[in-house]
Amino acid sequence: MQTIDTLINARWVIPVEPDGQTLDHHSIAVHGGKIVEVLPTKDAAKKYRATETVDLKQHAVIPGLVNAHTHAAMSLFRGLADDLPLMDWLNSHIWPAEAKWVSPDFVRDGTELAIAEMLKSGTTCFSDMYFFPDVTARVCHDAGMRACIGLIMIDFPSAWAQNADEYLHKGLKLHDELRNSELITTAFAPHAPYTVSDAPFEKIRMYADELDIPIHMHVHETAHEVNEGQKQHGMRPFARLAKLGLLGPRLIAVHMTQLLPEEIKTLAQDNVSVVHCPESNLKLASGFCPVHALVQAGVNVALGTDGAASNNSLDMLEEMHIAALLAKGVSGEATAVPARTALRMATLNGAKALGIEARTGSLTAGKAADIAAIDLSAISSQPVYDPVSQIVYATTRNQVSDVWVNGKHLLANYHLTGMDEAALRDKAVQWHDKIKHK
Repeated sequence: MQTIDTLINARWVIPVEPDGQTLDHHSIAVHGGKIVEVLPTKDAAKKYRATETVDLKQHAVIPGLVNAHTHAAMSLFRGLADDLPLMDWLNSHIWPAEAKWVSPDFVRDGTELAIAEMLKSGTTCFSDMYFFPDVTARVCHDAGMRACIGLIMIDFPSAWAQNADEYLHKGLKLHDELRNSELITTAFAPHAPYTVSDAPFEKIRMYADELDIPIHMHVHETAHEVNEGQKQHGMRPFARLAKLGLLGPRLIAVHMTQLLPEEIKTLAQDNVSVVHCPESNLKLASGFCPVHALVQAGVNVALGTDGAASNNSLDMLEEMHIAALLAKGVSGEATAVPARTALRMATLNGAKALGIEARTGSLTAGKAADIAAIDLSAISSQPVYDPVSQIVYATTRNQVSDVWVNGKHLLANYHLTGMDEAALRDKAVQWHDKIKHK
């Protein structure tokens, strides 16, 4: 018998890759942080001797969810300024709050809170865009969380940097420090076309080509943004990005609620990835990403929660649910974004957008053991005709019992193994008291 670290025996294993599979009574053999094999449980018992065996007799096991767009530290602004349109929300509330409160301590505590929430809802990787990305990276490393850390760029000064050159210098330095990390990758993260001028974009394009890393950016989030771009530059922001040479497989375009048919065609031709954030877009009344049309055109569509200040949760299971329903309503097609497509958007498509699909995103031998287990024995999930449909349409994050990242059991029987939940709650309350009584 072969000795391994972990053997996970599940009622169902949903590998995502190859597409369409649901494996009954299968096991996942894990060793050295990697998936060794996915095989029938009866065969696994004969082939492997594990240091830890986890029996999940009523569970569906899926790849860990990939949250392809968030601002993790903004969990400390959850509920601060609700029920407002985007630009009022940003200009009158969020940006002033950030100017007053964002610091290394804020980012550390907010990111820890976000990671705990994400792990407890089955997310094993997130793509972040925020200030003090070095702090975010350190928190992820200490927590054992996989992440793509955004190297932020914005035209105006912040607590992190004073000008474009300083943003770029600090970002390149952090990329160099993280280049050998097993868990953490980087992406350039210019905030949006309306907050970044041409010269920084041109430098980002050059360095992204040289370093072969993604460019993660809000694009066409609202009609107002598109209209202002046309007034200022004489063209839609998407056309401006094309003119600057930014369209291509490295671009991760977030939101994309305002798209013309020819723009969808260009996205597909240039292999741009789109990150759909349905709950944030709905809450801010930003518009509707044409997900069904994008998928039909062959565009890689991933899912993100956006930050907890505009969602107000980091729950990727709920994001899948809303994405599947919204696509049907917007397109008028009940077959748009079926459950398996939604699950793929939340796993493998997200990994592909971040350029890490060779590492994670599916339960495939050789990939990292980034795994989430969902208990389908709840009354609200019965009976189970199709576990994938149940996951997308009938389960909640409270049914996520176990999570592994890179083979480490970070959520075991509903309990975080490496984070103190009581301490996280206390810190959040302390920040609330400071911010509320500013």
